[in-house]
Amino acid sequence: MYDMKNLAALKELETHEPEATNAFCAFDKAAWADGAIPKKYKELMAIAVALTIQCPYCIELHTNRAREAGATDPEIAETVLAAAALRAGGAVTHGTHAMKAR
Repeated sequence: MYDMKNLAALKELETHEPEATNAFCAFDKAAWADGAIPKKYKELMAIAVALTIQCPYCIELHTNRAREAGATDPEIAETVLAAAALRAGGAVTHGTHAMKAR
């Protein structure tokens, strides 16, 4: 199911719902632009989120963008492990609900 070629179908969204699609594209462009947080760091954050939500499209796109913005292999590796720690931490902290269930 996952194939980067599938993203070509995004044009169909614009065809059928141009106003919302164009508004999303403008928002997306603004969100990823350099600002108080440099683009490289935004892309590293996006990798962490993509790994957490397990979106293969986002993982590939944002990893490529992070590299283009100057991210190194060690930075990407730390991002991967930070995302893993966050996801594991969520399981552990939510485990408190299991411990008190009777």
